[in-house]
Amino acid sequence: MKKAILATKIGMTQIFDDNGVLTPVTVLQAGPCVVTAVKTEEKDGYNAVQVGFGDIREKLLNKPQRGAFDKAEVDYKRFVREFRFENAGEYNVKDEIKADIFAAGDRIDATAVSKGKGFQGAIKRHGQSRGPMSHGSKFHRHAGANAMAADPGRVPKGKKMPGQMGNKQITVQNLEVVRVDADKNLILVKGAIPGPKKAMVTVKESCKA
Repeated sequence: MKKAILATKIGMTQIFDDNGVLTPVTVLQAGPCVVTAVKTEEKDGYNAVQVGFGDIREKLLNKPQRGAFDKAEVDYKRFVREFRFENAGEYNVKDEIKADIFAAGDRIDATAVSKGKGFQGAIKRHGQSRGPMSHGSKFHRHAGANAMAADPGRVPKGKKMPGQMGNKQITVQNLEVVRVDADKNLILVKGAIPGPKKAMVTVKESCKA
């Protein structure tokens, strides 16, 4: 991996190309990210670049976190992530990674935490079918039988049942970058990306491209 950046999801819109074809896109406020540390094979056992994104007040950080930023002599950041770049040795502390690291036509993988939908039933959570809605059926939106009778007499592992829906880390692979606005640090990605507005999104070059 040679390219990655942290971004904030702004929302979705649509754009038209030169031929008038409409494309739905997700707008990301990508960076600028500042390099807070560079990990090396000799010192740390692996090569990586640690970056920070999003300003945060000093009082919201603990002492070890403040010490790490003070050592790097950079502003305090809300999010800190490591990227194992193949060219990690080319980066230095305080370097900035901006949206122009990507270009139109690039393929990316986007990782974010999906919207939490709370406790949901089996119909909404797993797409199961409902029972008859006529009066007296007493089986409308239940999940149905949970297990067999005497043998084995237990609920099998992996049974699709009601429970917490959403609020999970999801990676959508092989998305296409439609447009990059380097001046405003915006990346327009074709299609949808997990998470609500203002969610933190990790954007990496696609592993399948």
